[in-house]
Amino acid sequence: MKSVLFSRFFTLLPWVLIVIIMLDVDTRRPAPPLTPRPYFSPYARGRGGARPPLRRSERRNQAGPPRAPPLPTIYAITPTYSRPVQKAELTRLANTFRQVAQLHWILVEDAAARSELVSRFLARAGLPCTHLHVPTPRRYKRPGLPRATEQRNAGLAWLRQRHRHQRAQPGVLFFADDDNTYSLELFQEMRTTRKVSVWPVGLVGGRRYERPLVENGKVVGWYTGWRADRPFAIDMAGFAVSLQVILSNPKAVFKRRGSQPGMQESDFLKQITTVEELEPKASNCTKVLVWHTRTEKVNLANEPKYHLDTVKIEV
Repeated sequence: MKSVLFSRFFTLLPWVLIVIIMLDVDTRRPAPPLTPRPYFSPYARGRGGARPPLRRSERRNQAGPPRAPPLPTIYAITPTYSRPVQKAELTRLANTFRQVAQLHWILVEDAAARSELVSRFLARAGLPCTHLHVPTPRRYKRPGLPRATEQRNAGLAWLRQRHRHQRAQPGVLFFADDDNTYSLELFQEMRTTRKVSVWPVGLVGGRRYERPLVENGKVVGWYTGWRADRPFAIDMAGFAVSLQVILSNPKAVFKRRGSQPGMQESDFLKQITTVEELEPKASNCTKVLVWHTRTEKVNLANEPKYHLDTVKIEV
């Protein structure tokens, strides 16, 4: 009996020793942390789960491109006066301006007070705008004298007053008569104006177009059909001015006294720039992007010959 027990004891002893050694090795390992590392499922974000914090390099990559500088505002000064085609021409111009980003329309009536027609029109136009009015003195309404002088100066005065007590944001000013036709490409060209930019104008001066002559990126002369000896032989629709230049030259205005017919553009530009500083646009002044169009004079000869309509319709 004793021999059987001894044989079994020596048979199990090696296995007992192996188990004891394994338990001793396991107890010497470091204990796991009390708070286990969280597991983030790739589907947890859509189910309200938390997202693991990003590394610094990942945050830089996900920050996106740097913000673009603010788009310069285009200020369009438009003189206007009462006539049968006034609303039609303003409608055409407003339809163009609606397609231009960051544009502020300064509409100046040649009148002692704002007219109801223009006020209603602007209220429905849905454009950022300013409605001004100033009458042209009667003595300056003779044929051959410059028109819209007081209205353009009123627009300049409003701009300077608006930015007098605040830091001016990037902006560009141009004079947009309501009887002209404008390509949308023109606004893209003028928005990069640093000081004074220029371009061709179609259907003006008795020619198909007039334009600055450009060599090596500089204006060296004028292709024009009328008085090429002018310092700036350019139409009112053929240039734009940086807002900062307007603010830096507070006395620059359109003149009545001492200004010869057809010289208002030159008299104004001489106060703020030189020919050498002009910035050619429109492919070095080889593309026409604005036309000096005029609406045909309306024939209303039959208006007083027949009974008037019982319904008053604004035209």
